[in-house]
Amino acid sequence: MSAEAGPAMNGGSDEHVRRVRLPADRRTPAAARALVRSVLAEADLHELLNEALLLTTELTTNAVEHARTELDIEVEADPAGLTVTVTDFASGPVDELMVGVRNTTSEITEVAERGRGLLLVDHFASRWGTTYLPTGKGVWFRLDRPDLAATPRPAETRPVLSAAARTDGGTPSAAAMSELMQTTPDPYADDPLPEFAAGLLTRVAEMVGAAGGVVRLDRGDGQGSQVLARYGRQPREGNELLRVPLAVHRPYAGELELDAAPSAYARPLAVLAAERLSLHLENDRLRRADVRRSAWLTFLAEASELLAQSLDVELTMALIPQLVVPRLGQWCAVHTTDEWGRLRLAAASHADEAVLPQLHRVLQETGPDSIQARLRESSRSATQVPLSGPMEGFAVPLIARGQRLGTLAVGRHQRHRHDPDEVSVLEDVARRAGLAIENARIHAERRRVAQTLQQSLLPPVLPVVEGIGFAAEYVPTGDDAEVGGDFYDVVPLPDGRWLVVVGDVSGKGVQAAAVTGLVRDVIRVLVGDGKPLPEVLGRLNETLVERGGGRYCTLALAAVGPGDGDQLDVSLHLAGHDRPVLLHGGGGAGFVGTGGTALGLLDSIATPTAEIALKPGDALIFYTDGVTERRRGRELFGTDRLREAAAPLAGYSADVVAARLRATAIAFSVEPPRDDIAVLVLRNDAL
Repeated sequence: MSAEAGPAMNGGSDEHVRRVRLPADRRTPAAARALVRSVLAEADLHELLNEALLLTTELTTNAVEHARTELDIEVEADPAGLTVTVTDFASGPVDELMVGVRNTTSEITEVAERGRGLLLVDHFASRWGTTYLPTGKGVWFRLDRPDLAATPRPAETRPVLSAAARTDGGTPSAAAMSELMQTTPDPYADDPLPEFAAGLLTRVAEMVGAAGGVVRLDRGDGQGSQVLARYGRQPREGNELLRVPLAVHRPYAGELELDAAPSAYARPLAVLAAERLSLHLENDRLRRADVRRSAWLTFLAEASELLAQSLDVELTMALIPQLVVPRLGQWCAVHTTDEWGRLRLAAASHADEAVLPQLHRVLQETGPDSIQARLRESSRSATQVPLSGPMEGFAVPLIARGQRLGTLAVGRHQRHRHDPDEVSVLEDVARRAGLAIENARIHAERRRVAQTLQQSLLPPVLPVVEGIGFAAEYVPTGDDAEVGGDFYDVVPLPDGRWLVVVGDVSGKGVQAAAVTGLVRDVIRVLVGDGKPLPEVLGRLNETLVERGGGRYCTLALAAVGPGDGDQLDVSLHLAGHDRPVLLHGGGGAGFVGTGGTALGLLDSIATPTAEIALKPGDALIFYTDGVTERRRGRELFGTDRLREAAAPLAGYSADVVAARLRATAIAFSVEPPRDDIAVLVLRNDAL
């Protein structure tokens, strides 16, 4: 072994020289081939084209893959042949290459063991070697014209005949080698691998004289090993086959198999073909993995959106198995932990509905080896636990904010076990499902608290008074977990009259509810002490101003009692509240009262008093701004529409009037109410 400089070129006008520097890029071999092709065309050395392009591809590809530096390509052509030198700038030790005659089987086998790239260079080049530079190394090869190669030369420089001139059997031609190296999948085919593998297998089998061959591939998708390509006949019994494993990553696995007689070229060429196929199989694996991961990300995003939209606990738990089956398993069961720590089946689903009763029976079985026992173990240890038996699978805990909520059990696929990606997705689904269940529970608790608090601010029933009809309708805002500021009340007065109260505290939530409760209680206490209504409003205003917090309140107070004959006398006080509608028993409707100052904004207020006489059949309709500000796009329901809706209700009872107005306001828009809607009707029911 020795290092050898490139051969000296004869000077003269017949020489053709090209030098170029190329980056370490996958496009470099193609650029180098184009350079060699142009020089050969200028020098009229077309007979060297196949060998020159093949060896140039090998040297530049190896340099790009291993040196990973820029490359200097030098191409020199003269009437006797072609010399190509590829120089890189990588530092470090350099493996010495053999230079000289390479025309014996033993020598070729020795080179083949050192790499297929050297095998090709050694096989086709007349001479080749390395050049050492302070900044790197170069590898060169020389191709002599076939008609000159027949001239006897000293043994140490005698060239090997080019492939075009070889006649000995079993030796692959340069054209065949070039086709083998440049065979690529069809980029426009839907599934190019089978056709590419078949073409590659056919070429290598014909080159080594194989009677048959096959490429098997297992993609790890539960389908097992499948034949990707086949050539020739089936291997006969007892034949010693040439098998080369495909260099692919899990879950892919496969091999290339040839029914070929042993030769110096059979295994190296089979390995070369296997590696070329492996490269494209690895690309296929990465592409499929990328597509699959993108699909899983889309699935998780959609699952999160669906789970986030459901704030009902039972609906959320019923939705989880529907998301899992059948995409992530044959069956799925959600168990939740009750207050005593026991698991309770909340929802289950199976890809085959006929098997669902059996699944329920298996999930209910008890015992040390039952699924119930494994589920308890998973919930207790907060770890993944395998499930065995007729419903094979595994269970993952449902945990949210450090709290153990239960388990998510998933059955294995019908044909294969879950791969690592699916297990990771299921664990992610379990985390999202746990958060969705916890959020639904929190929302349910908030809704229960809000409903309880709201009910405490409204009278459970309205009083039944002879000659006076009371009716009320209340619709909370679309978010039933929020407490509204609208309220109404009917309070007995010490003088035998009744006080109708309709109010609206600004804002929503607990703070608005606190102010609402304060206003309601202060009114009840003050009127119970016999205070006149103007004084009640004044002291209530002082209380709200002193309390601060930016909350204000509008009120409508109406003291109603018997008047002359069958009529009812009403003393109406408005503190910033909308004027009520007076619905005449004989038909017609209009607004009554004079607006005053809202409570809690100013130190002094004005609350004018209006005296109204209600004849038999007349009714006063009180309401909050949730009715008049009901919105349909940019259009409001408004006070005029309210009056027009009330007019046809003359003569109806208070219950009917309140219910009809509520329905009219709700039907005005398809959107849920943005504000609470309260309607209270006071009617003279005297016969």
